Amino acid sequence: MPFDLTVDKLVYGGDGLGRVDGRVVLAPYVLAGERVRVQPEQEKPGLVRASTLEVLEEAAGRVAPPCPYFARCGGCHYQHMNYEAQLAAKRSILAEELQRLGKIEPPETIEIIAAEPWGYRNRAQFHIEGHQLGYRRARSHELCAIEHCPISSPRINDTIGVLNDMLRDARWPGFVRSLEIFTDEQQVQLNILDTSRPVARRFFDWCAERIPGLVAGALDYQGRYRVSSNSFFQVNRFLVDRLVMTAVEGTQGESALDLYAGAGLFALALAQAFSRVTAVESGSAAVRDLRFNAERAGRSNIVAEQSTTEAWLERLEQAPDFVLLDPPRAGLGKVVVRRLAELRPPLLAIVSCDPATLARDMAGLLAAGYRIEKMIVADLFPQTYHVETVVKLAV
Repeated sequence: MPFDLTVDKLVYGGDGLGRVDGRVVLAPYVLAGERVRVQPEQEKPGLVRASTLEVLEEAAGRVAPPCPYFARCGGCHYQHMNYEAQLAAKRSILAEELQRLGKIEPPETIEIIAAEPWGYRNRAQFHIEGHQLGYRRARSHELCAIEHCPISSPRINDTIGVLNDMLRDARWPGFVRSLEIFTDEQQVQLNILDTSRPVARRFFDWCAERIPGLVAGALDYQGRYRVSSNSFFQVNRFLVDRLVMTAVEGTQGESALDLYAGAGLFALALAQAFSRVTAVESGSAAVRDLRFNAERAGRSNIVAEQSTTEAWLERLEQAPDFVLLDPPRAGLGKVVVRRLAELRPPLLAIVSCDPATLARDMAGLLAAGYRIEKMIVADLFPQTYHVETVVKLAV
């Protein structure tokens, strides 16, 4: 049975939260302060997950979503909010997650860096079913077929159009279930992510005939970073350089350690400020890219090491002057936090893509004597609930 709800606030995950009859209600595509009508979808003791049927009283930040797939496609969560409201929500959500999960009092000022909120993605992954390409539907494994994606770059959208045409051709390998497009707007890398059998070389030759700038193997991102198909690279084409500058600014010294180093995005910048940079990465393809990128940039003071962060820190005997960490969504974990607390490098920078794991990791580091020097929200994912955070910690 539908009921009316006043939305108290937005929470991490994209939903709005309200309370009815002592129960927490979560509903998507709403704004704080709105009065909405919702339909219960899942009910547990003390918690109701609902769908939003109607907005009865709109908040000031509501706008008409420009994407025809919004609320059907699961890729975006905030297109119904103006961009100023999105940034304010992310800053508030980050502060709440730190307080709730880590018992951490956030700094009075959380800075924000942001750029153009549309057409920003340089990488996108798509699912394929039959002759259709798209994203998963919101809260579902069903396909939402698309013709374009407004948060993806122009080159990705051009490639979506080409692939949709190719999907209707009998030559398309029907056993390919998902793929990824990565581009610097000049070159295009096409990566097969899920297939029931190997894809023949002639498929990529056919793609090269249809997709301008398609490269075989690594993509040379803007002539600065070679990025192989299995190497990580930041997704927001407008904020790559500002993210790096934000993470490394104000640092200098004899030695720096870049953990979860990828293809060397941060290491190349650190090499300008430190005499020695050790860049540690577990992926073999990424380490090869890192070494290539360092050599091409003339940064002989970068040493690339293939290792997990945990294993490297266990072997490390002396703390460097600065440690930069850009972990995956799972965060640093207890082993890394413990070892950092033992080594006590004087300055840390954490680039985090998940406020929950950031809160957990920071709680351990603050308990070991670190203090927050600066906290910045880097909005790498406009129109979504995802929050990227740069935190500077010092002893």
